[in-house]
Amino acid sequence: MSARWEFDAIGTRWQVQTSAPLPAGVVAAVTAEIDAFDATWSRFRSDSVVSALAGGGRAPLPPDAEPMLEAYVALSEGTAGAVNPLVGAALARRGYDAGYSLVDRGAEPAPERWRQLLTWDDGLALSAPAVIDVGALGKGRLVDRVLAVLAAAVPGGIVVDAGGDIAVRGGAEPDAAERIALQHPFDHARAIGVWEVAGGALCASAIDRRAWGDGLHHVLDARTGEPVRTIAATWARAADAMTADAVATALFFDGGPELAARWNVAWVRMTTDGRVDWSPGCDADLFVRN
Repeated sequence: MSARWEFDAIGTRWQVQTSAPLPAGVVAAVTAEIDAFDATWSRFRSDSVVSALAGGGRAPLPPDAEPMLEAYVALSEGTAGAVNPLVGAALARRGYDAGYSLVDRGAEPAPERWRQLLTWDDGLALSAPAVIDVGALGKGRLVDRVLAVLAAAVPGGIVVDAGGDIAVRGGAEPDAAERIALQHPFDHARAIGVWEVAGGALCASAIDRRAWGDGLHHVLDARTGEPVRTIAATWARAADAMTADAVATALFFDGGPELAARWNVAWVRMTTDGRVDWSPGCDADLFVRN
């Protein structure tokens, strides 16, 4: 890769690598793409669409609403309700709020019948107060959007890495592939394996990221408002980053592997007691075998 661009956005570090220099205007186009997504979906911004809807109401339908929320339907059904796009208030109560207070005010389940409260037909609407949080797949969706902006302007290979959610467009070299380390969640100086990605996406999630207090972290079971305790880290390999990100979230719960199989997504996950599991046919080079 001949060009590298690093920046911070949506609370994480981004790295963009391209095999050709970025043309004038591409940086501004990527920045605008990220800002537009954030202005719609961020529950940390008081001026976002999500914040405006928190008390209930309707807004024009954002372009990402249908693909993301339809994926949430499958995630919710596949995990028996553990994944839910109205988990925002539950996260805020545990301290992961707009002010990053990190003060735990106790568990609160997300609304169980979220599909009756949240609709996305001729607009994005909430029929009762609730907080939308698309963290289960939203960063992956944004990575896909950024890759599309870059791909329209830059020939050759492209890698977009947003804090571990990575999308790759291969270059002209047929054997070229990105070797991506699978970082150990309890020892960041180690990796449990390496996954080669020549095209498509690899997304990761772990309980050591965005963690605070006494065992609190950002992966909550929406049915209880409690953080997950059995799975420490997940990795999912798919054709696009939104799908990979969604499966990486689903893998923290029962039903995640079955959903991954239906979506033809390969995966690896590590339990909190150190065991490593992987999907049939997974081609990651794992250093630990059970």
